Amino acid sequence: MPQTTLGGTVPLKGISLHSGEDVHMELRPAPEETGLVFHVHAEDGVHVIPLRPEAVSTTELATTVSDGAVSVSTIEHILAALYGLCVDNVELHVFASEVPILDGSARLVAEAVQKAGIRAQSAPRRVARIARPFAMTKDGKSIEAAPGHGFRVDYTIVFPHPAIGEQRLALDITPESFAREIACARTFGFLREVEYLRSRGLARGGSLENVVVVGDEGVVNDGGLRFPDEFVRHKILDFIGDMAMFGTPLRGAFTVRCSGHSWNNAFLRALALEDGVLEPGTE
Repeated sequence: MPQTTLGGTVPLKGISLHSGEDVHMELRPAPEETGLVFHVHAEDGVHVIPLRPEAVSTTELATTVSDGAVSVSTIEHILAALYGLCVDNVELHVFASEVPILDGSARLVAEAVQKAGIRAQSAPRRVARIARPFAMTKDGKSIEAAPGHGFRVDYTIVFPHPAIGEQRLALDITPESFAREIACARTFGFLREVEYLRSRGLARGGSLENVVVVGDEGVVNDGGLRFPDEFVRHKILDFIGDMAMFGTPLRGAFTVRCSGHSWNNAFLRALALEDGVLEPGTE
């Protein structure tokens, strides 16, 4: 499989989830061997932040990357769209400290990328294959990686709320399955947490237009859910976006239970340091 980039520039505009500001960014084609790289436009110039686990500076309610001087948050949905559609080389130009939340899923990003087109390049795609089993488990959270073809995710969530409960979904993630089964799944939150989050300056841009809100009686959004198990599908979306932070596409089978942004990043950091687990290759 060759490396790929975008067929043209993809502009994305909208409100940011936590700051509530109108923000915009651009996804631009990039040469072979570039990878997915943030270009953060700030008053002192453009800061370039390549994807690597150590670039993640905080994981509270979203994944944030930083170079120590500037940061960009809520990046996981954008990364999931590019990673899920197997787009290898992209410059992500950001003109604020947060990216647009759009409809709370990766659907609009995926559609815009597909409209711009995905262009094959000459070099083969570089990947990191799981060569032997590796697992991290703590306090009910776990991620297990095993050798396997492609990128398979088997994810289980457990929430005490009756509208969610325990949900499990296993999928081989391909551009087709991502676009069809995962990209549309929206982020979700609980109505009882809204006032607390906003008192801390968070979720100011959150609304029923971009978040599935769960109240005491169930989902309060008009139209309900896009899938009966939209909650676990969104967790898979987040996981895909967080795994993109490794910087090289991972190939293997991942069994995940009750994880989140923090545990996802801790797993990547440990994975990078564990001898003999990863084997570099091409597709």
